[in-house]
Amino acid sequence: RAAIEANDGYVFKTVGDAFCAAFHTAGDALRAAVLSQQTLQTEVWETPEPIQVRIAMHTGTAEVRDNDYFGPPLNRVSRLLATGHGGQVLLSLPTQELVRDMLPEDVSLRGMGLHRLKDLVRPETVYQLCHPRLADTFAPLRSLDNPELPNNLPQQTTSFIGRDKQIGDIKTLLSNVRLLTLTGAGGCGKTRLSLQVAADLLDTFPDGVWFVELAPLSDPELVSQTAASVLGIKQAPGNTMLKSLADALKSKQLLILLDNCEHVLDASARLAEALLKNCPHVRLVASSREGLNIPGETAYRVPSLSLPDPKATQTIASVSSYEAVQLFLERALASRPDFAVTIANAPAVAQLCTRLDGIPLAIELAAARVNSLSVEEISQRLDQRFRLLTGGSRTALPRQQTLRSLIDWSYDLLNAQERTVLQSVSVFSGGWTAEAADAVCVGDAIEEWEVLDLLLALVYKSLVVAEETSGTTRYRLLETIRQYARDRLTENSPSTLPDALGAVQNSHLTFYMQFAEKAETEILLSNGGQTVWVERLEAEHDNIRTALRFGLADVALAESTARLCGAAGWLWHFRGYWREGRDWCAEVIPGTASAPGIYRAKVFCQAGRFALYQGDYAASRPLLETSLALAREAENFKIISLSLNTLGNVAYEQQEYDVARAMYEECLAMQPALGANDMTPNVLANLGGLVEATGDKVAARAYQEQALALHRQRNDKPSIALSLENLGVWAMGDGDLEKAYSLLEESVRLNRETGNKPDIAYSLRALGLVAVEQGKTAAAQTMLRESLTLGIEVGANRMTPDVVEWLAVTLAAEGDPLRAARLFGAVTVLRERLEIERDPWFQTFYEKYAADVRAALGEPTYLAALSEGIGLSWEQAVESVLATRG
Repeated sequence: RAAIEANDGYVFKTVGDAFCAAFHTAGDALRAAVLSQQTLQTEVWETPEPIQVRIAMHTGTAEVRDNDYFGPPLNRVSRLLATGHGGQVLLSLPTQELVRDMLPEDVSLRGMGLHRLKDLVRPETVYQLCHPRLADTFAPLRSLDNPELPNNLPQQTTSFIGRDKQIGDIKTLLSNVRLLTLTGAGGCGKTRLSLQVAADLLDTFPDGVWFVELAPLSDPELVSQTAASVLGIKQAPGNTMLKSLADALKSKQLLILLDNCEHVLDASARLAEALLKNCPHVRLVASSREGLNIPGETAYRVPSLSLPDPKATQTIASVSSYEAVQLFLERALASRPDFAVTIANAPAVAQLCTRLDGIPLAIELAAARVNSLSVEEISQRLDQRFRLLTGGSRTALPRQQTLRSLIDWSYDLLNAQERTVLQSVSVFSGGWTAEAADAVCVGDAIEEWEVLDLLLALVYKSLVVAEETSGTTRYRLLETIRQYARDRLTENSPSTLPDALGAVQNSHLTFYMQFAEKAETEILLSNGGQTVWVERLEAEHDNIRTALRFGLADVALAESTARLCGAAGWLWHFRGYWREGRDWCAEVIPGTASAPGIYRAKVFCQAGRFALYQGDYAASRPLLETSLALAREAENFKIISLSLNTLGNVAYEQQEYDVARAMYEECLAMQPALGANDMTPNVLANLGGLVEATGDKVAARAYQEQALALHRQRNDKPSIALSLENLGVWAMGDGDLEKAYSLLEESVRLNRETGNKPDIAYSLRALGLVAVEQGKTAAAQTMLRESLTLGIEVGANRMTPDVVEWLAVTLAAEGDPLRAARLFGAVTVLRERLEIERDPWFQTFYEKYAADVRAALGEPTYLAALSEGIGLSWEQAVESVLATRG
């Protein structure tokens, strides 16, 4: 089967028919493709310009309906066609396998690699047909992997069936409205439909299409943060997250999918309303069981899949033409490869899909049973277990109750152990591993060796979804199933309710506490494994949040909660989630009075570190002093060391150098007692910074070089990068710009390798200034803008004023000293508000550049511009420099 399309989007049916008629062999198909391209591109065909066509070929079994073809192969070739360009002929892997040994003369096939097509299922290996008389070079394929089509649309494990009318309706509506909410029952296919529409519209939104999954969230306050995380936006100083989002997206042209809004409806509505009011080019598609009910919203109810008439006589051909039956057939084949619609079972298939009301999830649950029941038996069991739409309009019954009845039926077919596992895994948020399932499912009725088999049985029966990423299998529940299973877990008799839910929640909390502590141990060993373990923590972030929420609700769990919070701090540290980490610590601390002192000390220490990172020295010091006192009482040298080192950093930032030195030196003296947790190189690096600030450059470099050597021995990439940054800054101060650039460039590279966003921002800040000194204005602007964006994202308040000042310098270098002076004024206000001093090592450079700007403008003009800048909001200043292109 082939598809031919012109550059105006029109499919030439007559040419396509002639093209297909030429297929007697695979070789004929390729010859026809070449001839069609040559003919269509040279003939006018009653148009003023030659027609550029694209051709795609895919091999598969199609079905016939009303003298036309339909089915997954037609959808697949259509998606393949959509990736090509005018004059290009593309083949799928199945077609290539057929033709590779019978290529006509002068015809060859060029491998284009693996590409995700816009049907969102498995990637396709794509080939381009090459011939001397055809064009050879084209733009990159318009697949989901094309960097010009930014998106985070998830790959699907099954194909998308039907919904052509709904896709067309939604596209038409989105061309006229900015908020479209897809409503309908749980399991009716809202999410999958929105994803497919989004994939089709990738070319329409230059700033991307972004999927925001809200299902794992239990706290409405995390809605805006989750959206910001997907979009790479963090809270700006002095702003709410909602305002930061709206400000960041003001000029963007993008589509946002807000998925599963119903359990965080108010927060979702606030987010959507803010974006509608402030971001004129942003469009949103929300999915929810009810509308958001805000101005500007258009609701679109997702209907059931098309159904056969239960009163009509059904044949194989007639029944297979309906979407509900197509879905049932494909999912049944996955469960039983020899399943087929026959003359005998066609009426039962039609009846089954009709009684299931065409709801996709219900159909998939039924199809999973064809390996053990006939279609007729499945239909009979439906009649016995519940009645679907017994008289009157089907909308007379609540959709949730209808879906619950369907899940009740599937649940009742499980054995006792499978039910227990399904209930237990409902406590997870955002997925889980097999190891985590062992931890929460093992009990009196289930042994550890049984858990995986039971879990796989639930996957097989379409109640649990299994997804493989980077060699690791993670499991998850559809949100509707998760809520159902959670209800089952809590609906036991009142006398056993606390035990049923509480025991599973406690196991969940214990597992993630131990997991986070294992990650902490590996991260602190500094043996090159930090990145892997931080990524593992990131994958479990939703579960960590859920476990903390469990623990906070029960004072008896204070110790476990404190241990989890203290260990999870390394995720929040390395990923720049400083505000969230500080908020969790603030919630945990009041309930830790009964916890052992060492675990309380860790939470206080993490809270103090996050406050320091945000430039809140007044809050940081007492938190760290409390941590130090608790750690001394517990005689835990690791936390004593971390608290002392961080207190030294607070004192250093406040230019209390004698205090800082005393802290560092006491910390350094106890390092031999720490063994594998030795912090010696970190403390040496801090001492180097301290003595450099007090004027002893020789001693400073000696400390830093010693620290760097130790970091390299341990392959501690984040710390190597930090030492290189310090040495690079000092080399710049000495005027050795070439050495400074080299050191800082390596620092940036290492930070990128570890995904350490805060340190990427800091090292780019320094590298950007070196580029300014070297006169590389355009390069400096690129680095500094990225530094500023990341700094705002992670809440690095201490560094963002510096970066804006340096960006102002680049504007002056490009001939705009007036704008530079205004920005100097805006930064002055922010420094006063946040009580942030300019970094001492930059002061000399700043004074030089400020003097240049003052001289270029003259005193009166300079002061007037400075005053005007003082009147700017910080958001206006940031928007000004980020909008500028070098």
